[in-house]
Amino acid sequence: MSKVKLKDKKTPIKKAIDLPVEGKAKEYSFFKDVYDVVRQIPKGRVTSYGAIATYLGTKLSARMVGWAMNAAGFAKPKVPAHRVVNRNGMLTGKHHFATPTLMEELLKKEKIEVKKDTVVKFKELFWDPATELSI
Repeated sequence: MSKVKLKDKKTPIKKAIDLPVEGKAKEYSFFKDVYDVVRQIPKGRVTSYGAIATYLGTKLSARMVGWAMNAAGFAKPKVPAHRVVNRNGMLTGKHHFATPTLMEELLKKEKIEVKKDTVVKFKELFWDPATELSI
């Protein structure tokens, strides 16, 4: 059995290197991409955090889409964050609006029926960016 040699404490630790990033890559923002997709959801339709993440090529980043929605109140132009619900049609993001009922009120304004914090006819109203938008 061979022994594994551990590095001695005197070995210098490499510093992080600033990779040369050209042009617009430095300006990339996942949140901005999320907002661009959400702005295209038509009135009277809803989508899910996961559908947006999948469309953006980051299928496992639904939670990050949620973080973007949480910060959407500061985005300009406005982002219709009330049209983004969870994969079951539940208004899980409602606590991040100015009032706990505002998300539901905004959906009802668009003639979307909500019962017990869930979009009624979610499957019919679901807007899938992967099929509705072309890359």
